[in-house]
Amino acid sequence: MQIETVVTGSLDENCYILKKNETCLVIDPGDDYEKIKEQIGNCKVLGVLITHSHFDHVGALRNFLTKKSIKILKKSTLSKEEQQIGDFRFKVIDTPGHASDQVTFYFEEEGIMFDGDFLFKETIGRCDFPGGNIKQMEESLRKIITYPKETKIYPGHGEATTLANELENNMYLKEL
Repeated sequence: MQIETVVTGSLDENCYILKKNETCLVIDPGDDYEKIKEQIGNCKVLGVLITHSHFDHVGALRNFLTKKSIKILKKSTLSKEEQQIGDFRFKVIDTPGHASDQVTFYFEEEGIMFDGDFLFKETIGRCDFPGGNIKQMEESLRKIITYPKETKIYPGHGEATTLANELENNMYLKEL
């Protein structure tokens, strides 16, 4: 699987495009639809995955809603943890704390997670916005640290990290 990042909008949100066999998934189309569309190229978009509904993660979503063949997955539309769209298999982990509808998409075969604003390199997402909750964040962090340490984490802003790095350097995980 090929992972491409398109940094979008005024808050430099990471939109990810996962490509496999001439198809792709788009994760968190924050803004700048034309930039995202250019990066998609000739790939057929099978689905759009939304980690949470904050404006900076869904600004270009409306451009995908008109296409009936594209699945839109967000917390309110999910009925099971394990998902498959085309050749893409992944799990959906409920990780509230930053937002009540926050989820993390875990691609176990590839050892990667896309977690929106839940966990960043050496910090966590803010919990003081409406729908945020520090107790839920702590519970979600306890859940995430049980995954393989070599798991690569792609956050909604900033650079990627690994769970091992976070366990070593993230003060919020050290306090658990």
